[in-house]
Amino acid sequence: MMKTLVVLLLAALSLVAQQSYDLVVYGGTAGGAMTAVAGARQGLKVALVNPGKHIGGLVSGGLSGTDTGRKEVIGGLALEFYFRAGRHYDLQRHIQEIAWMPEPKVAEAIMRDMLKESGVTLHESLRLREKTGVRKEGTRIVEITMENGTRFQAKVFSDASYEGDLMAQSGVTYTIGRESQKQYGESLAGIRAHTPSHQFAVDIPARDETGNLLPEISAEPKGEPGAGDKRIQAYNFRVIATNVPANRVPWPKPATYDVKRYELLARYLTAMTPYMGRPLDINEVNLLRVIPNGKADFNNRGGFSTDYIGKNYDFPDGDYATRERIWKEHEEYQKGFYYFLATDPRVPKALQDQMNEWGLAKDEFIDNGNWPHQLYIREARRMIGEYVAVQKDLQTDLTKPDVIGMGSYSSDSHNLQRFVNAKGFVENEGDVQVGVKPYQIAYRSLTPKRAEVTNLLVPVCLSASHIAYSSMRMEPQYMLLGHVAGVAASLAVKHNVAVQAVPIAELQKQLLAEGAVFELGIEHHNRALAIIRQRYAPPPRTGPLPWARPEPKN
Repeated sequence: MMKTLVVLLLAALSLVAQQSYDLVVYGGTAGGAMTAVAGARQGLKVALVNPGKHIGGLVSGGLSGTDTGRKEVIGGLALEFYFRAGRHYDLQRHIQEIAWMPEPKVAEAIMRDMLKESGVTLHESLRLREKTGVRKEGTRIVEITMENGTRFQAKVFSDASYEGDLMAQSGVTYTIGRESQKQYGESLAGIRAHTPSHQFAVDIPARDETGNLLPEISAEPKGEPGAGDKRIQAYNFRVIATNVPANRVPWPKPATYDVKRYELLARYLTAMTPYMGRPLDINEVNLLRVIPNGKADFNNRGGFSTDYIGKNYDFPDGDYATRERIWKEHEEYQKGFYYFLATDPRVPKALQDQMNEWGLAKDEFIDNGNWPHQLYIREARRMIGEYVAVQKDLQTDLTKPDVIGMGSYSSDSHNLQRFVNAKGFVENEGDVQVGVKPYQIAYRSLTPKRAEVTNLLVPVCLSASHIAYSSMRMEPQYMLLGHVAGVAASLAVKHNVAVQAVPIAELQKQLLAEGAVFELGIEHHNRALAIIRQRYAPPPRTGPLPWARPEPKN
């Protein structure tokens, strides 16, 4: 009798640990949230499996200064998200409708509302088991297993993470780093002969007076211009700061703070004063993007800033322990950067005073010491799928027969290395800022090669060269591509076909009906916005505006 009970209990536990869905989305990024919402709205039984405990990735993790490019190409669920943000801030009272720069806490709340409304089952703090987390039968993924043993089965899977672990474990071909100019015929590819932006405007010796290399400079050679390499563009945190005293937290001193590691920064600030005829100001060592309620999104700017250049090469293919180490190193570096600017006597007083007018926002990231919960993983793995988008797809070959959305942001890669040049001075390399024409994105960029996996969609680590990805990697594009992945998954289930065989005309028709934009023009934007208005029209807010400060008491 006891043996029977044990068997029944084990069977019950196995059923609890194993869950079946039509669509399982791995990754709680904004792209992952929109994939799940889109699939659920099509009637699929959907699970969003999030390795972390926050939803939205960078959109709710500090990147509030949204990289929009031409706003009129942003449609579908991406447009709906920013429209909902506009309703949150009651922008219609100011004859506006869209809030492109919501606060992180607002962004996450909106995404959670969208997931709940659409009926998505959300599983949080569940991470894919390393190395053995994916089980396949032929070209189909049949099950994924989390570190705690929970298993998910689905007809279609989507890897919407920044890292691409589900994709990689599924046997999908991918790449890391920069292609050479020769590989795809890209003039912007490979190691840059000259990097004019986010550079040291003055010559600063890379070695100190005793001949030792200054910290944060690599001893490795730059490499040949045009050659490919495995370096990746720098990561940082998009910190949310405020200059409102009641909501301001002083810049924290990191546990491992060592003033010596910022020697190059000190010399850079000193050298720039006579060059500029004045000290650098706060917006020249950080890029400030103003967002609601007295806050700003702080980003990298200049020769030495918040980007931790050259210290992320092992992240894409690293195991979890390696990534956690790199993540922590980036946090300690960037906290130290702010602390140095706020406290070190070598910082020009005018700049230091500006820094101390700001601090971390007390009402953001409250469960993480007011520090962003998401590292800005600008690129990691990139799939080599059915179609690889390259430089010409952003500049000359702008239309696609299987168009499912558009991009328009410049090719934008941050620096990849800091080295000693031939004259002995410090130099950064890799920054790309080259304009593009609004371009169509091919559905094939979201699908693996048919011979590898037939039921996986990849809207974040999509199939693109380093140069093409540097434009396509923007969060609005991740969201609109997530929308595509959710609808495509529903069609793959409906027709019982591989994701590569989804009927494109039917996919395009459904996306357009949901506000997608395939062509540049204000009329296309207005059509999409009209669809969003009709879908989401809550009653007007009553009471005080969300950014209003309380009236002073007498």
